[in-house]
Amino acid sequence: MTSTRIIIFAKAPQPGFAKTRLTPALGAEGAAELAQQMLFNTLHEVLAADIGTIELCSTPNIDDDAWQGIKLPLGIEITDQGEGDLGVRLARASERAIENAGSVLLIGTDCIEMSATLLREAAQSLHGHDAVIHCTADGGYALLGLKHYSAVLFSDMPWSTDAVASTTIAHIGQLGWSLHVGQLLHDVDTPQDLKYLSPKMRFA
Repeated sequence: MTSTRIIIFAKAPQPGFAKTRLTPALGAEGAAELAQQMLFNTLHEVLAADIGTIELCSTPNIDDDAWQGIKLPLGIEITDQGEGDLGVRLARASERAIENAGSVLLIGTDCIEMSATLLREAAQSLHGHDAVIHCTADGGYALLGLKHYSAVLFSDMPWSTDAVASTTIAHIGQLGWSLHVGQLLHDVDTPQDLKYLSPKMRFA
């Protein structure tokens, strides 16, 4: 299989910074602990997928005190998300990756169904398609895979709404790119999403 770069967008799992919408249910410390578990679970699955270079794109910068004590596995590149809204940061990372690697999978750490098998299948989909997307039940997406770069996919997007995935799919269609739409996934962002966690990860 052709090498595919995986870029993981991640916040430092610190109280009051990560998973803040879960604070009413879990408290700030509990939300941060869950964020750390989900970060490590995602890293485990990405390493197991073994399909190419792994890049953790962090906020804040990995040298910030917020990351102190977080022991990340060896074998991953670490970059800074930098300034700008989510679209600006995703655009910057994806453009760089496609220039250097040829194809990229963009993921976060919020999806409890992200797995090595799913990542390998997404990378395989890019052999026959220009893009691949795994939408989430809340209208966003948990994975976006690309062989080409276009700022259209990240500019003037309705981030944090239920129209993110549909708008992205529409833009891919307007570009004339072929698209594989994978299975629907679930992010854990709100107290209502906690039911999707496996028993070993449940806090409430």
